[in-house]
Amino acid sequence: MNFIDLARFDALTLIVFTALGLLSLVALTVAIFKIRQFSRLGVGRGPAAESIVGDWLNGRADQALGKAAKRDTVLARILQAVFTALQARPDDTSYAEELGRQAALVELATMTHRMRVLETVVQSAPMLGLLGTVIGMIDAFGALSIAEGAVNPSVLAGGIFTALTTTALGLAIALVTYFLANWLEGRIEGERQSIETLISAAIHGRVDPGAGV
Repeated sequence: MNFIDLARFDALTLIVFTALGLLSLVALTVAIFKIRQFSRLGVGRGPAAESIVGDWLNGRADQALGKAAKRDTVLARILQAVFTALQARPDDTSYAEELGRQAALVELATMTHRMRVLETVVQSAPMLGLLGTVIGMIDAFGALSIAEGAVNPSVLAGGIFTALTTTALGLAIALVTYFLANWLEGRIEGERQSIETLISAAIHGRVDPGAGV
């Protein structure tokens, strides 16, 4: 496969290539940041949270609070808020539910932070590729309009090559970013569903924490 000779492109096309390169760098940086952030936050560690709720529902409040106090997962931090509220106001489940939902909103806001950047890359990369297409076609038809006699096919081919290259690059960046964004959004949605299920179980399905096993 031959390398692309950038010298054959005009200044406007090179600007488009540069913008597409910056977009791909931004998308890659954000994706790596989010993956590391999710790992640090403990996203997706549902079984550990289920064990915490299981201890709470079976009256092992101290064990449940001890596990939740480690705050090593998203669900553990939310459950800690719920359990603390339930201990402070045992008969006021609405208070516990409100604190749990506030903690959940904080966690979800952290998880969704900068996801809009990936959405922006998905939308803008094809548009930049299309801009390169228009520039290439303008060059091709411009050469055609000023040509005298027979048109040199290589002149037209150069403009068409520019158009196809920028379009392909823009679509490739958008597709890769789209799949990365969908995967990350899927993890966020899975965590959101787990949060709702476990808050409901801890509040409405609980037994008396002091009752023992």
